[in-house]
Amino acid sequence: MTRPFRFGVNMLTPAPGDAWRAKCREAEELGYDVVLVPDHLGMPSPFPSLVAAAGATRRARVGTFVLNCAFWNPVLLAREVATTAALTGDRLEVGLGTGYVRDEFDRAGVEWGTAGSRVDHLRRTVEELDRILGTEDVSGRPPLLIGGNGDRMLRIAAEHADIAAFTGARASADRPGRLDPLDADELDDRVAVYRRFAADRCVPAELNLLLQLVAVTDDRAAAARPWLERVPGITEKDVLESPLVLIGTAEEAADQLIARRERYGFTYFTVLEPHYEAFAPVIAELRARGETAP
Repeated sequence: MTRPFRFGVNMLTPAPGDAWRAKCREAEELGYDVVLVPDHLGMPSPFPSLVAAAGATRRARVGTFVLNCAFWNPVLLAREVATTAALTGDRLEVGLGTGYVRDEFDRAGVEWGTAGSRVDHLRRTVEELDRILGTEDVSGRPPLLIGGNGDRMLRIAAEHADIAAFTGARASADRPGRLDPLDADELDDRVAVYRRFAADRCVPAELNLLLQLVAVTDDRAAAARPWLERVPGITEKDVLESPLVLIGTAEEAADQLIARRERYGFTYFTVLEPHYEAFAPVIAELRARGETAP
């Protein structure tokens, strides 16, 4: 059975209370199913922002996209999760990742360690959340999203996550703290690896992809140009064929998402805050086609 589409917006910009609540309400009115907050220095603090978002909306779920596990003691994180779930009416989804910006670790005084040690800490975090939130004292663990694309992260997602989120990018070798996009074939490979690890699951996970660029336009080439400046060596053709990019009219963009669902299995797409208004006509188009949940 094909899942209906879901859409989330990752809110990146801090705002005073009234302005924060207003943009969360607007996101819900535009058709977003989930209001999300990242875990980067200089951006909104995740849990209080989500409590405010839930108070300003009626049906939208709220979630972290994604917590940098290195910033969190797993036991104390379980307390934050349980409290936030209760205060949001159990509308919380918890997204976890390892963190990838070295400068943020340095500024926070958190040991950078190795890629392996960061994955180890994420696994311990998942296990502690399952252990603590599975007791009779709390209402249970909220749905868990795990984001990454390395083999170990995909295996953990296959074992534990309700939502497997594919970053669609890798840490840049020559641009510290930045990510280089995967092309369509590389993303095919990552999804195939995940599916091998998840072959024995009784209930398939939802698959998520973060869209890095959204432009609803009839001039696809012009909309692709900003990426040519941001990513060294990339061509216009690369941008327009990237699964991380959505460029075209609302009808064309809807067709592109349906094609990505058929090719990769993605049914939950997240956009960044700067694109959430531009993406709204695509949500409306898919709703008109009956492709979204009632």
